[in-house]
Amino acid sequence: MAKFLLVGLGNIGPEYALTRHNAGFMVLDRLAAQYGFDFSMTRLAYTAKWQHKGKQLFFIKPTTYMNLSGRAVLYYLKQENIPVENMLVITDDKDLPFGKLRLKPKGSPGGHNGLRNIDEVLNTQEYARLRVGIGNNFSKGRQVDFVLGQFPEDELVQLPDYLDRAGDAVLSFCTMGIQYAMNNYNQ
Repeated sequence: MAKFLLVGLGNIGPEYALTRHNAGFMVLDRLAAQYGFDFSMTRLAYTAKWQHKGKQLFFIKPTTYMNLSGRAVLYYLKQENIPVENMLVITDDKDLPFGKLRLKPKGSPGGHNGLRNIDEVLNTQEYARLRVGIGNNFSKGRQVDFVLGQFPEDELVQLPDYLDRAGDAVLSFCTMGIQYAMNNYNQ
């Protein structure tokens, strides 16, 4: 049975729960709520396992904080014996408008410190990532406040559908492959 590591990036703690920077956590939490699996605290991450359409899915939400996510990723790739080509990292992206998804088979961190740390620890950029657009409606010098800020009311209303679409993209990556998922979910 093929195994996949699905990594949602975010920061732990109630003060970060609904912030834009926690989009990766939110996608995995939405999948867990929809399909009835639970996360539990383990070494370096909240983890969950779930079988879907003949695939073993292993989900992690690193507890190392965003900028040190690589440590948890490397640990669970090795612990679960999952090849890096079967890993998908889900993260927020301020360069995409809210509501847009961008799935890529590899790439640069694009200024995202969580991805940068994963690149450094794994010594590669050759892994899939799903970027969840959060927009960039902030003035110069206010990026940190924006990404660590909560979604405004108009976006909160749209958030469940957006997270559902992102979750569908994650499952499509695992069951149909990256090319199919890119063709159907990239906008």
